[in-house]
Amino acid sequence: MAEKNYDAKDIVVLEGLDAVRLRPGMYIGTTGSKGMHHLLWEIVDNAIDEISNGHGDTITITLNPDNSVTVEDNGRGIPVDMHPTLHKSGVEVVYTTLHAGGKFNTDNYKFSGGLHGVGASVTNALSKWCNVTVYKGGKEYYIGFHSYTDDEGKIHSGIPVEPLKMIGKTDKSGTKVTFLPDEEMFGNIKFNFETICNRARELAFLNKGLRIELNDVANEKQEIYHYEGGISDFVNYLTENKNRLFQKPIYFHGEDKNFDLEVAIIYCDGYTENSFSFVNNIPTIEGGTHETGFRSAFTKVMNEYARNSGLLKDKEANLLGEDFREGINVVLNVKMNNVQFEGQTKTKLGNPEAKTLVESLTIKELSKYFADKKNSTTGDIIVNKAKGAAKVREAAKKAKELTRAKNSAENFNLVGKLAAATSRNRENAELFIVEGDSAGGSAKQGRDRRFQAILPLRGKPLNAEKKRIDQVLANEEIRTIISALNTGIGEDFDLSSLRYNKVIILSDADQDGAHIRAILLTFFFRYMRELVNDGHVYIGLPPLYKVYKKDYTEYVYSDNELPEAIARAGRGYNLQRYKGLGEMNPEQLWETTMDPERRNLIQVTIEDVAEADRMITALMRDDIEARKHYINEHANFDHEDEFLKNYKKI
Repeated sequence: MAEKNYDAKDIVVLEGLDAVRLRPGMYIGTTGSKGMHHLLWEIVDNAIDEISNGHGDTITITLNPDNSVTVEDNGRGIPVDMHPTLHKSGVEVVYTTLHAGGKFNTDNYKFSGGLHGVGASVTNALSKWCNVTVYKGGKEYYIGFHSYTDDEGKIHSGIPVEPLKMIGKTDKSGTKVTFLPDEEMFGNIKFNFETICNRARELAFLNKGLRIELNDVANEKQEIYHYEGGISDFVNYLTENKNRLFQKPIYFHGEDKNFDLEVAIIYCDGYTENSFSFVNNIPTIEGGTHETGFRSAFTKVMNEYARNSGLLKDKEANLLGEDFREGINVVLNVKMNNVQFEGQTKTKLGNPEAKTLVESLTIKELSKYFADKKNSTTGDIIVNKAKGAAKVREAAKKAKELTRAKNSAENFNLVGKLAAATSRNRENAELFIVEGDSAGGSAKQGRDRRFQAILPLRGKPLNAEKKRIDQVLANEEIRTIISALNTGIGEDFDLSSLRYNKVIILSDADQDGAHIRAILLTFFFRYMRELVNDGHVYIGLPPLYKVYKKDYTEYVYSDNELPEAIARAGRGYNLQRYKGLGEMNPEQLWETTMDPERRNLIQVTIEDVAEADRMITALMRDDIEARKHYINEHANFDHEDEFLKNYKKI
């Protein structure tokens, strides 16, 4: 075969916004539900940037019946005059040009979450149509955009229907954007009211005095979020189902030129740290330099307080940071310019100066707080809590050392429990945590032993939400999981030592199975959160039914799917209801639940860490009323299969 020439004519030049439609994952991560909601966040973040910089105080989000969404703010309005070099209106430039915006310097926005100038244009590119109205200088302006495929099959993304025009007079100020996500990109995914509520509530907490109105027209729902207490209200909200050790949050605010820090702290009687950090309204779920600076400063100030108050004697060693963080619930709200996030997903702050600034501001403001004698009771509570944690830390030290030992599998007698994979290629390796010896036996026989390992649980693991670290480490089932994963836990967690790329929870489709899933997810969330953040935790979906007759077999994964499966089978069918994984023979378990080509897995993600924390607190602690309230508010029994529509087939 003749070698094909590679010439300049083979180089494809993508014009306008076409690159966004060709590689949407580069800009919004995924074309699933999370990616579609990202289109909304880009527009909302623009409105928030206006308000957090002192322009306006209200944002209205409206979900329309056709799955379009409208975002309106009362800020300054996007510039409508002509751009000096592009010879287009400012509105058209913002919505049709990548890397165009007013946030590349600090002249117009002191603080901003939008740093790449791609937000509005990406939303436009991935929408079927997008309409923008600007209220500015007493006049109302309008421009519409649409995406279409021409007669030659070429896609045109986010093209103006006509130039911006003035359509009337107004006494309003701000911007209104309505867009319809393109179903060619996102299928039939719908906007989720609860997901949007969670983010809107969070933004209202982070921007004291901001009012966000959220309307779902089709379902006649409305929520309004407005908090004059800001992040103090936020930390109260996060701990409303926990036992607080004091009622009024510690709050301080510090500034340094173009850097703004707010911190709110409440202690509860739990045993884990719950830190929620934000930079320019963006959740930094992986932490970063700002969290490092806060932790260092907090430990220093609290040790000084403990010595000055006589709670730590001269002969006693300083308490460790992890001692002071036991039971802490803290919201860290930073606003700064020239933000350096690690990765386009913006989940970890990388600015080295943020550590220094947060550290110095925290030492200054927190020392001032504890210098006030009326706050001594709060300080004493924190120090005494930390002293108790230090004693537990010593008790847990030996168990932690065991989890770090090179031969931890032997230490915890994993031989006979863990059926290891023969390959040492971590990228392909999978660990199935299976409920019971019966299911474990089938899984061991049915697996592909080259890359699949099986760890049967011989009892329910401990509920980590209600126990101290030493009690958690005393539980045999928890210890075997820690040993199998090889990462350590808590302060000692090391993701680079993980032996398996996928950790798959495989339990029965009944109440006990759901409880085991909840217990394991709680443990991972509290002590191995990075495992979840990095996308390594999955839930396996075994079938509920087998519909079969001669020469026909179909597995059914939900009650709602059953009637259609029966109809496909026709007369003379047989029906088997699987009460547990142990009822399946190895071949069936492989075929339905373990074969990468045919199985269904749900990847566990944390889109909203604060709400995840509240959910775990409500469901896994002893407060029955709080649990009932949460279930009544959030459970949707009329749509029990809704989550199945969005699972990942992996």
